[in-house]
Amino acid sequence: MAREFRVVYVDNDPIVLAHARALLTSDPAGATAYVDADLRDAAKVLDSAAATLDFAKPIAVTLAMTLHAIGDEDNPYQVVARYIAALAPGSYLAISHPASDIEPDKVADLVARLDQLSRQRLQGRTQAQVLRFFAGLGPVEPGLVQIQHWRPSAETNEVFAVWAGVART
Repeated sequence: MAREFRVVYVDNDPIVLAHARALLTSDPAGATAYVDADLRDAAKVLDSAAATLDFAKPIAVTLAMTLHAIGDEDNPYQVVARYIAALAPGSYLAISHPASDIEPDKVADLVARLDQLSRQRLQGRTQAQVLRFFAGLGPVEPGLVQIQHWRPSAETNEVFAVWAGVART
């Protein structure tokens, strides 16, 4: 990572918080911060992140394997829209999300097992549903694809039931 980068990590898991306190350190030229918050509380996250990030400059928001924890009843599209609204032009949104339309039986079994272990209900989404998170943004090639096709470094026959995409404001 470039030394001048500024990174804010958001999670609301007490174990993750303990690890963050122990591991996240900053270089004088850059900064690393942890926000103990629920992603759905965009106002708290954005306010806390503003101590480290300059929202007048382009920022990359990475929602890696997180949106499946926000059910439709919590309007995940509105949650993501709040973050996008806070971004300067030229910012990026990157999402990876479990797919409900790739090997749906396997994904349904996995989600059911994870639901038993988790404090919350998890939800896979179709490609069309994940694409909605990028509404109004400019997609970065190759668009919203299965994660193994995003930037393949080697040919694989393995199927990953995850959609991945990046778009620019």
